[in-house]
Amino acid sequence: MPAPPVLVLNGPNLNRLGLREPDVYGTETLADVEAGLRRRFPDVDLRFEQHSGEGALVDALHASDGWGGVVLNPGGYAHTSVALRDAVASVSVPVIEVHVSNVYARESFRHRSLVAPACAGVIVGFGVAGYSLAVQYLADRAER
Repeated sequence: MPAPPVLVLNGPNLNRLGLREPDVYGTETLADVEAGLRRRFPDVDLRFEQHSGEGALVDALHASDGWGGVVLNPGGYAHTSVALRDAVASVSVPVIEVHVSNVYARESFRHRSLVAPACAGVIVGFGVAGYSLAVQYLADRAER
């Protein structure tokens, strides 16, 4: 029986990855991230979505219930969205919060994630490699 799919879900401004503040976020695009993950994890059924709207992110999380897990980069919503936090808490799958930059080395308003306490784990500051770490965790978990 094949493993259930893993959703890689990106929030607002992640569609600008590679263009927006490359000194902070690097030069790889979201398409590069997707291609790299597909190459590294050919046996994992990866699904990719990016939404700038909070409601669309909540809907995508709800639709992932019963899957293998979610890799979530909530962008700025990590620091502001109770609705996104509640959506993470409402699903029965592990959600791994990922941030490309080290949010703790940035502005103080980024030091607190409302979403993190509802997540199975958080990966911050490893650039786009954080996505691979999260998918690896979920793939290993599915094998157990």
